[in-house]
Amino acid sequence: MRVFPASVLAACGLIVSACGGAATATGGSAAGQAVVNGGPAAAKAAAPAATTPPMKEAEPLTGKVVVIDPGHNGGNYRDPQAINRKVNVLTQWKPCDTTGTSTNSGYSEAAFSWDVSNRLAKILKARGATVKLTRNSNDGVGPCITQRAAIGNKAKADAAISIHGDGAAPANHGFHVIMPKKINGPVDPVVAKSSRLGIDVRDAFHKGTGLPYSTYIGRDALNYRNDLGGLNLSTVPKIFIECGNMRNAAEAAKFQDPRFRQRMALALANGLQHYLQS
Repeated sequence: MRVFPASVLAACGLIVSACGGAATATGGSAAGQAVVNGGPAAAKAAAPAATTPPMKEAEPLTGKVVVIDPGHNGGNYRDPQAINRKVNVLTQWKPCDTTGTSTNSGYSEAAFSWDVSNRLAKILKARGATVKLTRNSNDGVGPCITQRAAIGNKAKADAAISIHGDGAAPANHGFHVIMPKKINGPVDPVVAKSSRLGIDVRDAFHKGTGLPYSTYIGRDALNYRNDLGGLNLSTVPKIFIECGNMRNAAEAAKFQDPRFRQRMALALANGLQHYLQS
């Protein structure tokens, strides 16, 4: 993972007055010698010209566009007719959206994905990226999976990521990243880039959170699928991440800890940045 420290400016290299002025042959500064020889006017004339302030260093992700898709929505359960409506994802017809899962204590996947997505957006914006989310609250319905893909396409995103938590059997644990397959469709030209994005995010997420690779799906936390509308319809590099199993007690406790969600967001940001700068 790359580290991008702020530039450290050497005071003596850029601000002459901070170092006492330029030394003269007689041991004083040029300004001080002028006072002796010609008074204040001469000192003013001999003073060094003001140094032009250094230009601010560009943030590492300036010019990059990232679309973040917080999975599901907190109000989906209120409108089953809307979210159960079938839409064409090219390889099959699927529901417009779902309610998602939750921990045994009732912390919903929609709330989790919304929180992590906003934390991630804040980090990426601080690094200079332009960020767009596919929904603007956690109390609405949808949007459909087709619309989620369209938002990334319209933004011409350099990378898009959909944030989720899985709802597998309680004994299962670990995270995995989902990437698209070629389907003779719009996603085909970005399948290779999506795979590279997925690997970069996997590596950073594993390092930053300490969570293990999934024990129940994929290989080395990588899973390639052709049945997800959010991937099949994407024309920009895109992945899904199942950040862990919300039905596993140990991982559920981490999901419910805001400090750990911040670690997740930071790890995801580092993975996205590695991809965007490589």
